[in-house]
Amino acid sequence: MAAAEGLLYALERNWDMVDAALADLDAAALARIPADQCNSAAWILWHMDRVVDTFIHTRLRSSPQLWITGGWHEKHGMPADPEDRGVGWTAGQVASWTPPPRDVQLGYYEAIKNAAREYMSSLSPVDMARTQVIPPVPEPRSVEQGLGQMTWDNIAHGGQIAFLRGLYLGMGWHR
Repeated sequence: MAAAEGLLYALERNWDMVDAALADLDAAALARIPADQCNSAAWILWHMDRVVDTFIHTRLRSSPQLWITGGWHEKHGMPADPEDRGVGWTAGQVASWTPPPRDVQLGYYEAIKNAAREYMSSLSPVDMARTQVIPPVPEPRSVEQGLGQMTWDNIAHGGQIAFLRGLYLGMGWHR
């Protein structure tokens, strides 16, 4: 049993919900911004994936992100900046962002899920208890705490995607 089993279970449940929500959203619905000062489902999905990629690869493994090694930044038509995950973007930046094709969005999402599964399944209790500085928090904390923050963030954004699916198409995100 992996030491991160509980966190991975929470992520899997969230990803199941997101998968169901995304199944019926076409490119137009994914790109739709419901109101000023809001994000599209496509932007939320991109941000959610960027956070997991950053935590798993840069913050916890000190390895290159899939964003760069998998060429996902090019497929998204964006720079290879490993720190750009949408944090601090203005409403204007979000509104002017053009999502890549649906298959690119879903491809990066699948790659990130697989990387998170592989990494989290490999962790021992000793790995989870290891402390280090895990930005954005400046004080050292455990890998478990960092993964807890990442999981919380992922679930919050998964709920936003499911909400937008319900707003646009009605019930159905909970298959």
